[in-house]
Amino acid sequence: MKVLFVASEAYPLVKTGGLGDVAYSLPLALHEAGQDVRLLLPGYRDLLRKLESVRILGWLELQGANRIHAARILQAEHAAFPFPLWVLDCPELFDRPGNPYLQPEGFDWADNAERFTVFARSVLELSRDTLQLGWVPDVVHANDWQTGLVPAFLDTLPQPPKRIFTIHNLAYGGHFSPVDFVSLHLPGYWWSAEGAEFYGGFSMLKAGIVYADAVTTVSPAYAKEICTPAFGYGLDGLLLSRSYKLSGILNGIDMDAWNPAADPSLAGFYSLEQIEPGKRLNKTALLKRLGAQDPDSHLAYPLLGTVGRLVEQKGVDLILNAIPELLAQTDARFALVGTGHGYFEQRLRQLAAEHPDRVFIFIGYDEQLAHLLEAGTDLFLMPSRFEPCGLNQMYSLRYGTPPVVFHTGGLADTVVDASAANLENRTANGFVFYEPTTSALRGAILRALDCFAQPRIWQQLQLTGMQQDFGWENSARQYLALYDKGETI
Repeated sequence: MKVLFVASEAYPLVKTGGLGDVAYSLPLALHEAGQDVRLLLPGYRDLLRKLESVRILGWLELQGANRIHAARILQAEHAAFPFPLWVLDCPELFDRPGNPYLQPEGFDWADNAERFTVFARSVLELSRDTLQLGWVPDVVHANDWQTGLVPAFLDTLPQPPKRIFTIHNLAYGGHFSPVDFVSLHLPGYWWSAEGAEFYGGFSMLKAGIVYADAVTTVSPAYAKEICTPAFGYGLDGLLLSRSYKLSGILNGIDMDAWNPAADPSLAGFYSLEQIEPGKRLNKTALLKRLGAQDPDSHLAYPLLGTVGRLVEQKGVDLILNAIPELLAQTDARFALVGTGHGYFEQRLRQLAAEHPDRVFIFIGYDEQLAHLLEAGTDLFLMPSRFEPCGLNQMYSLRYGTPPVVFHTGGLADTVVDASAANLENRTANGFVFYEPTTSALRGAILRALDCFAQPRIWQQLQLTGMQQDFGWENSARQYLALYDKGETI
């Protein structure tokens, strides 16, 4: 099949979150499964600088906000991709520094509606081969609100390709005003309850749900959760009415990039067959990197870690609230890495200042440090209030670092609680709590520390997690079934 994969970011060219990882790994897995893949991305400034062997496929004139944009479609190569990359080069909209969606001050770009409408219109032109390239997609796979208008525009074709729309996080809906709708010259019939209209404005995400042939989310549990008022962000009724075309396919991880037996970011390699001394070497290196005065003096004690965005969704407040009592009750150490809300950053600094021999922090994001933390900690804390899929819990399992998670979304699909029954049948791989409260998280951590004190049980947990295959092959097979027949396997 000819598959056009459309996304607003893709690792290693541009990445702000999990979408970037998926837009790299899934097209790669589809290519390895024998499909004819093209990946289309916007031509951000930083992205263009990383491309190799760029050539112009042609020029398009695309309707913007009361103006026409002259844009180029580029074809490029990059060492990370064994198939052609297509790029919409429209400098007026995308030649900007930094984050693809936000201004340096942290606010959305004021013309985001125009930017991603023009991007979607380029997909329409490529799908009807306006540039006469002789390559017409059988399937167009769009991702998140930035490409939500893609299925809607393709719906205007007499014989549209199969339209797949994946929701990576329903919390971001691509909501814009009626003024934007009119200025972008969008079809009037989209402005309806059965179209893109949403509470007096319009939602690009809603358009994707309405006009796609199939809608997926990134885990089976999240597919069910978003059909409820608690997780639906006002779209739960629509999703429930479209449940016949909604399914959840669990994301995979890059098993080569995240491999403790060959990860160049680690201080020592280890594997399922021999965990030590590799894991201990990484614990020492992590503590040293985070400023511990005498790393070896901490090795006998449990090291609990987390890495990610410091925002309420990730349950960072639960961790911060639990730490003081855990410091008083246990001999645990904490390694905390992340950046985000200023309030949480300040609380982290305060904890580290008050407990310099027990709490070690790094404010910011560092990819190498993220890998080292997964390998060097004994327990990974991931108490997200909602988590469409989550990748860090899978990285943790792969690295023999049992995770502590709240029972939601992809966390519920991947982490099996260390209950007595699950330990007995050797399916347990982590620790799950069922209420998003500090006391519930603390209780799960105390259970985990009790298991940590029992080496035989702890090693069994590690081995169960490390044995699991979270590669993209199975996920790609499910997507191919969806492309081919309209149903997952």
